[in-house]
Amino acid sequence: MRILIIEDNEKLAKYTKQMFEEEGYAVDCLFDGLAGERMARSNSHDLIVLDLMLPGKDGLAVCKSLRDDDINLPIIMITAKGEVDDRVLGLDSGADDYLVKPFEMKELLARARALLRRPQEKFLDVLKIQDLVLDNATHSVLKNDKPISLTLKEYSILEYLMKNGGMVITREQLLEHCWDFAYSSFSNITDVYIKQLRKKLKDNDEKYIETIRGVGYKFKTE
Repeated sequence: MRILIIEDNEKLAKYTKQMFEEEGYAVDCLFDGLAGERMARSNSHDLIVLDLMLPGKDGLAVCKSLRDDDINLPIIMITAKGEVDDRVLGLDSGADDYLVKPFEMKELLARARALLRRPQEKFLDVLKIQDLVLDNATHSVLKNDKPISLTLKEYSILEYLMKNGGMVITREQLLEHCWDFAYSSFSNITDVYIKQLRKKLKDNDEKYIETIRGVGYKFKTE
């Protein structure tokens, strides 16, 4: 899952980014409303954490603009304003949740998890392909009913490949969905992690992850 944080307090934004990354998310941070809205329109994220008071364009206007264009990503609005009218304005602009500063980071993480659990076709709880089962509820992977221990990043890559089983996924798509935009598309980090993942799956003959030369990878569905 990939999170977009739009927050002009860079210290708070970077701390929030760190907390989400420790939970296994890929995170992008932007510090003004206009740049944040442009990034939100890239269709690369699963949830937005949006500050209300922003330079360039405030959070209410950003949220309303996205909703007017049918961009339905979950949005958590955060602000120092705690009056009822302010919360109503935030929710009426299209925000899914509202959190008043100062807040406990564990509460923000819990609210994010709750929004990401909402039934959506692309967030299947259990993925089953061949003899592999990936369970998002327990964050576990089984092969022939035996558990496989994966790092957070390995799990994220496997989940993305299995969600798109049978489709060719480029290295750039993997970078986009499993890392933040600071990584260069020329980085070989995807190849390194695929090698590690294959080793843990005992996928020496590409039974699961097929290399599509010059393009990327495909998770075989049979």
